[in-house]
Amino acid sequence: MEPSQQAPVTLNVKSATRIGRSYSVALTGMKGQMVTVEADIGNALPGFTLLGLPDQSLQEAKDRIRAAARNSGLDLTRRHLTVNLTPASIHKRGSVFDLAIMMAAWGADYAVRAETGPVFLAALGLDGSLQSAPGILPAVMAAVDAGYTDIVVAKSSEVEAQLVPGATVRAYQHLAEVAHDFGAPIEPAPYSGAAARPVVKEHTAGPSLDLAEIQGQHEARWALEIAAAGGHNLVLQGPPGAGKTMLAQRLTTIMPAMETTIALEHAAIQSLSEGRDMTTALPKRPPFEAPHHAASVSALIGGGSGNVRPGAVSKAHGGVLFLDEAAEFRRQVLDTLRQPLETGKVMLHRARHTVEFPAAFQLVMATNPCPCGYGYGTGKACRCTSLQRRRYAAKLSGPLLDRVDLQVTVESLTSQHLAARSSAESSAQVAARVTRAVERARHRLEPYGLRRNHQVPLQLFTQPSLQVTPTGRRILEEALDAKQISARGYGRIMRVAWTIADLLEVDRPSAEHVDMALYLRLNTSGGQYV
Repeated sequence: MEPSQQAPVTLNVKSATRIGRSYSVALTGMKGQMVTVEADIGNALPGFTLLGLPDQSLQEAKDRIRAAARNSGLDLTRRHLTVNLTPASIHKRGSVFDLAIMMAAWGADYAVRAETGPVFLAALGLDGSLQSAPGILPAVMAAVDAGYTDIVVAKSSEVEAQLVPGATVRAYQHLAEVAHDFGAPIEPAPYSGAAARPVVKEHTAGPSLDLAEIQGQHEARWALEIAAAGGHNLVLQGPPGAGKTMLAQRLTTIMPAMETTIALEHAAIQSLSEGRDMTTALPKRPPFEAPHHAASVSALIGGGSGNVRPGAVSKAHGGVLFLDEAAEFRRQVLDTLRQPLETGKVMLHRARHTVEFPAAFQLVMATNPCPCGYGYGTGKACRCTSLQRRRYAAKLSGPLLDRVDLQVTVESLTSQHLAARSSAESSAQVAARVTRAVERARHRLEPYGLRRNHQVPLQLFTQPSLQVTPTGRRILEEALDAKQISARGYGRIMRVAWTIADLLEVDRPSAEHVDMALYLRLNTSGGQYV
């Protein structure tokens, strides 16, 4: 028979396999990328091949998936299963791909119906239970941003996933329930395993902390109020026992509540942490992070060779990073703070990729005047040599301190301060003033796309609505010409002057307000910190 006369070849579609597809998200830091999971069933010897740069924990998914499928009542094919995670150029890590791989494999075997759109974000237990995995919140955020709003997660991750605006979340406890809802001919039995209970975990400054507990220290309290109202960085220097740590711990009690966008970013950072409690609500109070002075660069900034994790500066996003005994930190560790203080983010460069974490925090440092702590006043009790003092002060480098707006000396208390217990304002009273000042700044800066005084660049202070009085400007120009402050310090003092004016509810900073801002920048150790 001639080739042209051959009978046409027909395919038995039901007997042929198809490519099963599902979707998941690969995280690099907080940035997520959509991943298409493709599954194909071949006629080779039985096996399970996983492609697409999976890490070791993802390679182990093959055994987890087979056991979970068997215990769900819908076993995987006994033929050769090939699963490809695309794009193949990025590394995939963790157990969050388990459910997506399972659904693609079942789809290739016609066990479940093919659906385009759902994003599967859950790990699997050997008994078929769906389990949460780190990074659910940023993964859902990435999926919604990419246009995938139908999200399937474990029941324990449901509330966390629902925090993302625009996400339609379906939550299950067991794999059999997922298979049944996607068309598998099985009836899931009631799951008798223990379901993970989500627990609210909100970072707070501590139990029952209140500014009313701080006696005396009127200047330091005023500086704390300015820092809370304008988002300014702060250094507290003074002898041991003067109350530096107590003041810093109460800063978050007078700060305004976090905005929704910042709170969502902070919750996403917390979601990346292993062994965390489930987040069931967006935090309102700003976080307070206080790493130990022995912390490494990776602990402070973030790092890791493969799976890069956020550090303390990112965990303090939207809140306060407090460095107690700051001069005890290694200088190279402290100097890594300079970039995030300027940009509000951390860029961690690796050989194959770059990871970015948000890090818009307020820096508060507390330090003694010298290693022994008694080099204040007349200094008669100080046991340090001049060389020890210089080395101790050199830990806080000039470029780092130039990024700190308020540098305050905390004096020792007297018996009169301790006796006046009824005169101290509470955190609620101070917070009310701070809230009004924040609203004044927001109304003024809204035309420029800004919200807080610490965000105003130096160039904007030439605008008529953001200028100080001519006398106040002359004070700053004289300090700049006398090398008392840098050009960066010039702009930071202007920001503080506007915050003082907002707290005092005046329309424009006067010479008095500028002079006060200049004093609060230079009064530590007689102005040695600029």
